[in-house]
Formats: sequence, structure tokens, C-alpha cells
Amino acid sequence: MPSRPYDIEILARSETLPHRAAETFVRCAESAVQQQGRCNVALSGGSTPRNLYALLASASDIYRARVPWEKMHFFWGDERHVPPDHPDSNYRMASEAMLSRVPVPAEHIHRIYGENPDVHAAATAYEAVLRDHYRLVSGQVPRFDLVLLGMGPDGHTASLFPGTTALQERQRLVVANWIETFNTFRLTFTVPVLNNAAAVIFLVSGADKAAMLRTVLQGDQQPEYYPSQLVSPTHGTLLWLVDQAAAQELKPQE
Repeated sequence: MPSRPYDIEILARSETLPHRAAETFVRCAESAVQQQGRCNVALSGGSTPRNLYALLASASDIYRARVPWEKMHFFWGDERHVPPDHPDSNYRMASEAMLSRVPVPAEHIHRIYGENPDVHAAATAYEAVLRDHYRLVSGQVPRFDLVLLGMGPDGHTASLFPGTTALQERQRLVVANWIETFNTFRLTFTVPVLNNAAAVIFLVSGADKAAMLRTVLQGDQQPEYYPSQLVSPTHGTLLWLVDQAAAQELKPQE
């Protein structure tokens, strides 16, 4: 029987999930800096990542001192089409929870300009940021050291929602994706970017995710309906960190 294309860790208590995620984050950062002198991370929105960010920034915890902040570069896997001070902004959340509280150089924070009225221009501009930072030539895809992702109750991840056009995109790095459910565009990394990462971590908590987690991990492959199934790093690792509530419907693995 072939091995699973991912690892999964089920945390008995939801409050331990940020600590386990922080440990993995720190190890990824330390390894990347040791090997290449910097660490490139793509951040996620959502309440579970917020708890991770707050923990990493906490002056009273061990993780903050271990992160090589001056050598970290932060990007966003997706963003809402809103200004950076908007309550829905993923940038604002990460800034308030972590980035404004740690000694990371301002020029190492690469946010998506979601306030641009032309959402397609905003996507093109962020793709240019990635190409410049990584010095990419045509056809190349950036390789993030770590990509943090969440999963919605509908199976979406980043802003790759069920049935949306971005699911099929294989040439662009960043696109503006129309989300009919919310009657708005969102900006998102495309599947090739996510799958070229050295490490991807899904953070999933809550009983409202249980049925979808079982479908995504143990159901038939239907990525058009369950976009989280599209994430499968080509030359990297995929780790699902989930709490017991989210894992309650998973079948035992042999």
C-alpha cells in the first residue's frame, strides 16, 4: 500500500495546536536560515493562525527568542480586496498579532496591496514582487520555505474556493479569484506556488471542520469541490496539524 502523501498530527487539546505549530515554524526558520541565509514564509488568515502568530510574538514564551526575525521574509498566501486597516484584512491580523510586535525589518514584510481598486492589477503587482524577490525567469515558480494554510468548512484553502476559475490556473503565480458566495474578488496564490513549497502546514481546529477534513483526507479526489485536495507539494512536506474536535470523524489509519 503506498504511503500517504502527508503527515497528520492530532492534538488532544485545541490550545496545544499553536505550540506544536510554533515548534515546527521555528525549526523551519532555523533550517532555512542556516542553509540559505534567509527564510521565506507565506502567512494565512484565520483564527487558528492568529493564535500561532500571537504565541510567536509573545515575549514571555520561548519561541520568540528562537526565531531569526532579522532574516525572515513574510508574504501572504491570500488577501481580501480591502485596505490594510480593514477588519477583514489578513495583513492587518498578522500585523496586530505578530509583525508589529517583533523585530522584523519593515522591508521584509511583503504585503498584498488589496486596497488597489483594480484587483487584477493588484494580483499582477504581487506576482511581480515574488518574481523580483526570487529573481525568477519565465516559467519558474518561487519556492517558499514554509506555507501556512487553513481549511474552510467548504474545503477551500487560501482563496481557492470550490468551483472557482483559480483552481485551474497553472501559469500565473497570483490571481484575482471571483468568489460568488461572497460576491467579491480575493487575491490568492495559485496551486503551483503552494505545491512548490519546501514545507506546507495546514492548521485546522473545531468540530465544524470535522466532516470536511474526513472528506478531504479520506474521501474521493474531487478537488473542484474540495480545493484543499489540490495541495500536495511536489518536492516538499505536507503536515496537517489538527485538534481532536476537527479529527473526530477521521477513520483510523492502518
